Amino acid sequence: MPAAAPQTRELRRSLRRRNRNARHLDVPAAQRRESARVRSEKCVRWGGRPLAA
Repeated sequence: MPAAAPQTRELRRSLRRRNRNARHLDVPAAQRRESARVRSEKCVRWGGRPLAA
């Protein structure tokens, strides 16, 4: 067995695990849009929460 075989095996195992558990690219984008919508409803933009009037 070549010296790099255990490393290759471990790399392939981790890549298979990562691919199995990968999230669809639309999911994080939808989460960002939803959080932006909630912030806009609260009238919060860049500086955090607005000062109390």
